[in-house]
Amino acid sequence: MTFTKYQLNNYCYWPSNPKKIIEFIGGSYLASKPDITYKRFIEGLIKKNYAVHAFQYTPQFDHQELSIKAWKSFKSCRISLSNRLGKPLSSIRIGHSLGCKLHLISPDGGRNCEKFISISFNNFSAGKSIPLLKKISQKLEFNSEFSPSPGKTLKIIENTYSQKNNFLIKFKSDELDQTNSLLACLKSRKEDNTEGIVLKGTHTIIASAGLRENFLGDWADDIFKRKTINMISDLIDKTS
Repeated sequence: MTFTKYQLNNYCYWPSNPKKIIEFIGGSYLASKPDITYKRFIEGLIKKNYAVHAFQYTPQFDHQELSIKAWKSFKSCRISLSNRLGKPLSSIRIGHSLGCKLHLISPDGGRNCEKFISISFNNFSAGKSIPLLKKISQKLEFNSEFSPSPGKTLKIIENTYSQKNNFLIKFKSDELDQTNSLLACLKSRKEDNTEGIVLKGTHTIIASAGLRENFLGDWADDIFKRKTINMISDLIDKTS
């Protein structure tokens, strides 16, 4: 049996006796309704007896502010679950796309979790992520960039991110993926146990199945997508 509640911008899925907590942050726009856009991915983790806390947010330029908000929200939900169970649980952080960045620049530098799993890390500039913005900023002569910027983000990870245990997942047909730059950044630190894998698929392979099914029914489900999501859930379970 799974108890579901919405608390502090988190969709919380609590099995009766979970083994660990998954703290999940999805990609830009997709994360506005993670209960729908990442439905199958979340369900796969619940079936493996993980409690899942999925952070909900809307995109903004200040990524540091979003990261702090997510970190505080996860901490509060973790305490609530621990009180409910009468014992603390260790947590695993998972990010997809922009969600990876938000986890990596968290205030605690990754210290308060046992592992971080990155899926399709994305660290593009605002101009590349939002092409129209670049044209507008040029016409109006103003600069607008995400905070921290892509370059600053990698420096923060290299200098302040202390989690040694990281698992990076990238996909062969993903033009938005920047996992290679993240891997190089993590490996430049003194101590690092980062591992990774390359799978078939695109940037949004783990998302939208729930959305498609919600509006179109089971006939619209993609078998390859289903198998890939199940494979990733198995990988997460085996490497945790």
